[in-house]
Amino acid sequence: MTYCVFLRGVNVNGRNVKMTEVCEVFRGAGMEEVSSVLATGNIIIQFDGDQSKLCGVLESALNEHFQMESRLFLKNVDEIKTMLGAVPYTSDPDWHIYAFICDPGFERVLAEEFETATQNSRSDESAMVTGGYFFWRVRKGSTLDTPFSKILGNRKFKEKFTSRNIGTMEKVYGKMK
Repeated sequence: MTYCVFLRGVNVNGRNVKMTEVCEVFRGAGMEEVSSVLATGNIIIQFDGDQSKLCGVLESALNEHFQMESRLFLKNVDEIKTMLGAVPYTSDPDWHIYAFICDPGFERVLAEEFETATQNSRSDESAMVTGGYFFWRVRKGSTLDTPFSKILGNRKFKEKFTSRNIGTMEKVYGKMK
């Protein structure tokens, strides 16, 4: 089965982890056909074993090699296809659309946090849960300045999700199929 491993927070606080090195670590952990998509923590692998243990094996390998705590999210090719089919927004050159990859059920927490953050705001950002995925649309140039963006860095959410631009997700899917 083809999977994408989405890394969360590996290049922060002055740390610079090379994706080629991550690929080598994953190969050393027994993964096959390992490659990265862009340099933003998207690693494609082939794995035919027990999926329930895969994240733990890869997190342990990364933690041991880089001497850091890392959080990974895993989606197979069919899940990525489903996610892309659920995007509720059309492409627009003035807007970014982000998909959030998160723990099961956390998309509802994100939706609630979005509602709370934007209820008294004049922001034109929007968000929606469709197909079990949380999507956020934000005007280009304001990704870090909106009410919702301000809560995304909250420590209580750090280990619960990662996000990718839809363009990145399309590239990931294109390399997976």
